[in-house]
Amino acid sequence: MTDAALTPARTRVAPSPTGDPHVGTAYMALFDLAWARKTGGRFVLRIEDTDQARYVEGSEQQIYDTLGWLGLSADEGPDVGGPYAPYRQSERLDTYKPYVDQLVEAGHAYYCWCSTERLAEMRELQQKAKLPTGYDRLCHGKTREERAALPGFTDKPVVRMLVPEDVETRFEDVIRGWVNAPRPDDQVILKADGFPTYHLAVVVDDHLMGITTVVRGEEWISSTPKHVLLYRWLGWDVPQFAHMPLLRNPDKSKISKRKNPAARLTWFREEGYLPEALLNFLQLVGYPPVADGQEVSSFEEFVERFDWTKVNTVGPIFDMDKLNWLNGHYIRALSPQDLAGRIVAHLVRTGELPGEPTPEQMDLVTKATPLVQERMQLLGEAGPMLGFLFVTDDELAFDPDSVAALKDDAPQVLDASIAALEALDDFTAEPIQAALRAAIVDGLGIKPKFAFAPARVAVTGRRVSPPLFESMEILGRDSTLARLRRLRATL
Repeated sequence: MTDAALTPARTRVAPSPTGDPHVGTAYMALFDLAWARKTGGRFVLRIEDTDQARYVEGSEQQIYDTLGWLGLSADEGPDVGGPYAPYRQSERLDTYKPYVDQLVEAGHAYYCWCSTERLAEMRELQQKAKLPTGYDRLCHGKTREERAALPGFTDKPVVRMLVPEDVETRFEDVIRGWVNAPRPDDQVILKADGFPTYHLAVVVDDHLMGITTVVRGEEWISSTPKHVLLYRWLGWDVPQFAHMPLLRNPDKSKISKRKNPAARLTWFREEGYLPEALLNFLQLVGYPPVADGQEVSSFEEFVERFDWTKVNTVGPIFDMDKLNWLNGHYIRALSPQDLAGRIVAHLVRTGELPGEPTPEQMDLVTKATPLVQERMQLLGEAGPMLGFLFVTDDELAFDPDSVAALKDDAPQVLDASIAALEALDDFTAEPIQAALRAAIVDGLGIKPKFAFAPARVAVTGRRVSPPLFESMEILGRDSTLARLRRLRATL
């Protein structure tokens, strides 16, 4: 298929605000946006919030924030508006009832007055008899009065589809080709509280918003024949369907927020992943790399070569080792200035820094970033390594375990270090190293492996830190000596 032959597509992602956004939302949005950009179309965000019992305050904003962070912001949605507003289902409730009435009047749907107890008993009997489970149509063809005369009645009915016996269960998928789905049950399309179920609302909203390609997880394959029926009964064109494979844990189980923190989209930002690395990873999860051995690619390259037939249909494994490798690659590719800015923003966001650093602190971090850049896989790793730059000499906390691990000669080593550095004219890394080596290794006869541990703890507060001599150069003579004297005074 050539680009010239492509019709502008309208795609959508439709998450529910029921907690932290699922990583699958970003996964679907990535493919939605790629297809919209490939065809010169539009990408829509719709909030499906009709399940008020599971609604979580703040979740909707998290959806906007995380998709925006990843560069997957929609062209239309509740946060940006658009020609098909409102894009929040709870604000569209008056939209659905006329279509329910139309289906009932045409004989494609009917009222069901069965109580939940009666339905539970029916399912239990079907299971014991090893029969297919499904509604037995007790209410079909009956008036309210006729049904009220029978057991298991409730005066708050639902509305069910009347699925024909010869329903077509085969449909074409742009990823999988022709797919055979199970025969659907008489699905409830309007609940007793007047809210539509997902199955009706998704069809009505997708049609009214002009959605031409429905991208969703493979768990919805079994529901597609119901949706196709609704489109046809209502006299509407059926959109393309693209059923994506589900993301899976290494044990092949479905990735879920309950069992895997990486299922939470906000978790990646909390841990210090770069958005471009996560986006690249999600591309690789469901799509072949740009070339053999070339796993690093931009979203623009992804769009350029996008083809539904290349999407992996086998449940892809969420390989955290690969994601960590990619994140490290992207960190090392950043300029020190860019990386320093991201490190500071991450530390402020996580509360490791109480507020924005001073210009002097920011300058120190920018100078120190090259010392840790090669060692980092996550932005979150920078805090422990660079935290000593964000405090004054008097505020630096000496890690108790690091101090306790110092040898008995630590006071003597610190005295020699202070004397050597006080006499130093050129306070840069190489002269610093030479002076300390002469004073401690040669002068005191201490092995290099142990010689500089007291100075490291004094300057950074920890046994593990960025390169010591470069750190001293960045701090400068006054701060370095002040910290050495302060630790010496405590021993």
